[in-house]
Amino acid sequence: MSMIRRYSTQSAQFDTELRELLAYEAAQDDSIEHACRDILQGIKQRGDAALLEYAQRFDQTHAQSVSELEIPQSELQAALDGLPTDQRQALELAAERIRLYHEHQRASDWSYTEADGTVLGQKITPLDRVGLYVPGGKAAYPSSVLMNAVPAKVAGVEQLIMVTPTPNGERNQLVLAAAALSGVDHVYAVGGAHAVGALAYGTETIQAVDKIVGPGNAYVAEAKRRVFGTVGIDMIAGPSEILIISDGSAPADWVAMDLFSQAEHDELAQSILLCPDASYLDQVEAAIERLITTMPREAIIRESLKNRGALIHVRDLDEACTVANYIAAEHLEISTEQPERWAAKIRHAGAIFMGHHSSESLGDYCAGPNHVLPTSRTARFSSPLGVYDFQKRSSLINISPAGAQTLGPVAALLAKGEGLYAHAASAEYRLKHS
Repeated sequence: MSMIRRYSTQSAQFDTELRELLAYEAAQDDSIEHACRDILQGIKQRGDAALLEYAQRFDQTHAQSVSELEIPQSELQAALDGLPTDQRQALELAAERIRLYHEHQRASDWSYTEADGTVLGQKITPLDRVGLYVPGGKAAYPSSVLMNAVPAKVAGVEQLIMVTPTPNGERNQLVLAAAALSGVDHVYAVGGAHAVGALAYGTETIQAVDKIVGPGNAYVAEAKRRVFGTVGIDMIAGPSEILIISDGSAPADWVAMDLFSQAEHDELAQSILLCPDASYLDQVEAAIERLITTMPREAIIRESLKNRGALIHVRDLDEACTVANYIAAEHLEISTEQPERWAAKIRHAGAIFMGHHSSESLGDYCAGPNHVLPTSRTARFSSPLGVYDFQKRSSLINISPAGAQTLGPVAALLAKGEGLYAHAASAEYRLKHS
């Protein structure tokens, strides 16, 4: 029995099958919800005292004050300096490429002047303070530090505060090195919902931030959901996804391994291949069977492909693009000849990888574009993390005396229609005949 399901768009049941394949409901565990509610309330009411209690309980820290939880800049720099040369060079190259790409996203102020002298425009300002959550211990991701911190710094964020759990004092040196390299201002060895609460509400030691970004476990996700509104958040991300459109021209082993690259994240990750060549789907399926035994995370990959993976036979590449737009995947690889032709037909995808050599894994680490991407079909209305997520826009309105004469009667008429007579009077007071 095959470990990955096969579908065809020509099946009468395909639409139903596709909806069921894509269905993902983040099961809300009541115990997580209640625990996060209590933890956040504790942080809000008792600040440092609550944070230290939770850190001692959940992070197994031996610190006796919140100030002891801060990892000094000297330790961050020592972690960077202590990396093997090849590892440091790889980290530096990735950081530089990420920085160069995101510099293109910086927006500028703009304005225009109307004939009567009225000036209208937009002012761009960075957020003052941003919190970055980074998983710690054995599940540590230095690439996430770079992808979140570097765009924030490019945007001009003045202060970046990072929290990362270090269970039993286990500090990941690559994570600390990435923090040093990307200019993080403060790093605290604390994680979980209590760390999110400290960033959102502030404590006597940790300043409240304006936005919280970065991945975490179910408790972190629930805490971010609950503090949204008090602070901004990047997103509530679902399982990782890859969708590949293939014309059968790439080696089947390449495509199979690209499907593995997301399946190995966890059992709920999703890997889907669309191709009009049924014999090529057979080749990829055979490659999956042959290569999977070479994977250290074989059990996870098997479960992911069994639960949510699929090989889908489409009529042609045009139909593949139609299906891809419906799926709106986090990562979309266009593994075809002339990939630009098909990319032009894609409206919904987090990141689009074009051509046989553009593996998704390069985007995860060092291509330059951000790897924090919309999942669970949210690419229909949202975008990758970027500099624009760390900036805000203010409208500029400078009405000239002549403009007040033109716009005043209009505003007054509309205000009276809404029953807001003070609004109307405010505009009319500026009229010359008042």
